[in-house]
Amino acid sequence: MSQQSQSLKPGRRAPAARSSLAGARRALWQPISAARALSLWMLLLLAALAAPLQAEPLTPLRSGELPALQTAAPPLGLAQLDGATVAVGSESAWRLDPGAAQWRALQWTPPPRLRAILGDGARAFALSADGALARLQADPARLQALPLPAAPEPLRDAAAAWSADTLYLAGLGADGAPRLYQRPLGDERAAWAAAPAWAAPGAPRTALFQTKSLFLVLADPAGGADRLLRWTPGQGGWSEASRVPGQIAGAGRATGQAHLLIPVSASAHAPAQLKTFQTITGAWAELPGAQVPADALATAAWPDGLMWARADGAQTRFATAQIQSNKLRLHWLDWAVIVVYLAGMIGIGLYFYLREKRGSTDSFFVGGRSIPFWAAGISLYAANTSSISFIAIPAKAFETNWQYMANNIIAVGGLVFVAIWIVPLLRRLDLMSVFSYLETRFHPSIRMLASALCVFVQIGSRMSVILFLPALAIATITGISVFWSVLLMGGFTIVYTAMGGMKAVIWTDFVQVIVKMGGAIFAIGFMIWGLRGGFGQFWSTAMAEGKMHTFDFSFDLTRATVWGFLFLVLFEVVLTFPKDQVLMQRTLSTSSAREAGRSIWAFAAIMIPGGIVFYTIGTAMFVYYREHPERMNPLLPIDATFPMFIAAELPVGVTGLIIAGIFAAAMATLSGIMNSVATLISVDFYEKLHKGHSAQQSVRFAELMTVVVGLVGIGAALLLSKFDIHSLFDVSIELAGLLGGGFAGAYTLGMFTRRANWQGVAIGIGASVVLTLGIWTLRAVHPYYYLAISIALCIVIGYIASLFFPAPTQSLDGLTIYRDRPSSAPAGHLLPQAGEGTAKAD
Repeated sequence: MSQQSQSLKPGRRAPAARSSLAGARRALWQPISAARALSLWMLLLLAALAAPLQAEPLTPLRSGELPALQTAAPPLGLAQLDGATVAVGSESAWRLDPGAAQWRALQWTPPPRLRAILGDGARAFALSADGALARLQADPARLQALPLPAAPEPLRDAAAAWSADTLYLAGLGADGAPRLYQRPLGDERAAWAAAPAWAAPGAPRTALFQTKSLFLVLADPAGGADRLLRWTPGQGGWSEASRVPGQIAGAGRATGQAHLLIPVSASAHAPAQLKTFQTITGAWAELPGAQVPADALATAAWPDGLMWARADGAQTRFATAQIQSNKLRLHWLDWAVIVVYLAGMIGIGLYFYLREKRGSTDSFFVGGRSIPFWAAGISLYAANTSSISFIAIPAKAFETNWQYMANNIIAVGGLVFVAIWIVPLLRRLDLMSVFSYLETRFHPSIRMLASALCVFVQIGSRMSVILFLPALAIATITGISVFWSVLLMGGFTIVYTAMGGMKAVIWTDFVQVIVKMGGAIFAIGFMIWGLRGGFGQFWSTAMAEGKMHTFDFSFDLTRATVWGFLFLVLFEVVLTFPKDQVLMQRTLSTSSAREAGRSIWAFAAIMIPGGIVFYTIGTAMFVYYREHPERMNPLLPIDATFPMFIAAELPVGVTGLIIAGIFAAAMATLSGIMNSVATLISVDFYEKLHKGHSAQQSVRFAELMTVVVGLVGIGAALLLSKFDIHSLFDVSIELAGLLGGGFAGAYTLGMFTRRANWQGVAIGIGASVVLTLGIWTLRAVHPYYYLAISIALCIVIGYIASLFFPAPTQSLDGLTIYRDRPSSAPAGHLLPQAGEGTAKAD
């Protein structure tokens, strides 16, 4: 597919102790100055918006031709099989390999009463007049039709479509009533099963599967415009998705993750325009550059487009139309804004590198425990709102509604409990690695296993996704490949995190929150400003379509409901917070247990308004693209919707600011992960296994590990980019639930019970991981529940298993939420460990 540059865009113009507070203020001056400058820049650009939005299509078509086929018997249908184009007639078949100059005849025995050829560019089926289906299989010499089991009854006007695992057959029975059957796609011996049929009148013209739904086009019995119906398996009955702006003039295809490409004509004898139907907004858009002639014999899927055939005397001619996904190059002013932002981040890291002594692990890992509570709270929010929040959550709200926002609202209640009970308990222990608690409470092996799994989850489940999402955005906007985008973002984050340690992480977080929230608010305002009806249109459309629906009180375990979020917050927020090194390390950087608790209060205060901003982006995109469907790129995944808007719609300079916001969203979390994982590797492994080390050696090792962790995360992100994943937001939730739940249960057993022992906890962890993986294979519940299920299994099994082993004999004073009972054992406290707040500069 050709890549062309497009430079024009619509609307663009040519305490620690009190004595340490003063030091914290001086350290804050540079970040605040940078934040003020960026805020002023955003306001000036907002005031400059005066150019009207344009509405030319973002993705025109490029027409092409294939070699003509010399035959007097024109083909009935076309298909793409194994990269080759196949033309199929009632008696003959031909093959055109890529780059070939002429067609080759194939051995072909057609099925009886062949009516049409159906294909999606990868698979193809032969459809007979009675609704019988046969799978097509081609090799260089022949084309075979492998019959599938017969439907329960013959069907007329049949149409078929398929998802990744299910084949659907729609048609009219002998009594004229609609029928719908389905069967597994991969098992060619499986029988057909009845599915809910539609009730609207009219014969099927074509069927397509997209966005987890089956779409069926029905002819209007009165000869008017066709109707487009939609049915989502497992979610109720059929509904009318839209009236087609004319009549379907051949087979269409699904493109990207949320578009249908269909030839539509105004009348039976008029050429057909290629139109896209956006399955989320329900809007149609016409693509310029090609049209299907009225005498076309057949249409079929072509890479990123459609192809068709038409008879021309003794030969058949073939034409193609391919969607052009043009890259939108950045203006030099956009690059200048991005460079200023990246230089500012490196500058903050260099400032702390030159200012701080590098011989103290306390300084590198926990900022000398001198971070103000409000800065730690803002940093907690920054770490919690990664590129997943900036890109995937708007995409989720664009596709669905605000149901996941209920989790933010309910989570605030969970954070209250964390601020009062959990964080102060752990802060009083003066930890650097939160897994040190597991060693003191249970056993060193529990600590090291938990720490190792945390490292794996952070790099594999979080870091890879957080790196890949903004890389996708950058690739969409600038044309730079995902490979170089990942290297660019990961490299800058590695540099300033390795140089500045935790202080650099927290103060860059402060600036990054201002940058990304400012950019997000600006984008919302710009989208609403671009609507003809302004805010009134935005609000009325969002309400009418249920796009702000937040609370689902149903008891369906396959959906994200309020009850599920209540259950989830208990397990994901309250019970997993102690094991989250990335978040806990920020609270451990405050000066006291009281300040640590206050940092959580600050975090909670930001969570709901921040969540509203990101979900509003998705809702605003829905309304905006419903009015401007021609401005969407039908080839892009849903997760690229907001990056596409940034690239195509925003004025010069603002695009650079919001790209910096995407950088900020990712880099805030990435820097925290790099520093936290380096802390775990240094404190939990290097300092325990390498005896006789000095504080300087520990810091140098941690700096090296920051680089190594960053490079491994970059590699994982590049691996992730090789897969076509519908929603990275869901993937990150799923992986965290499958791998991270067991050890959260260990903290619960340690902090809230006296009876749990290390043997029982080890059994509980192992059993929870195995059983949760089993539930995952069955796909019995929504992925949001995996984490809660894993924690619950660990708690129940671990506690019961602990009853079969001796109770702990050491003092548990300070290790649980209870007061310790009188005991002859020495007072419970952390065992002396290198790096746990004891290392000093030599």
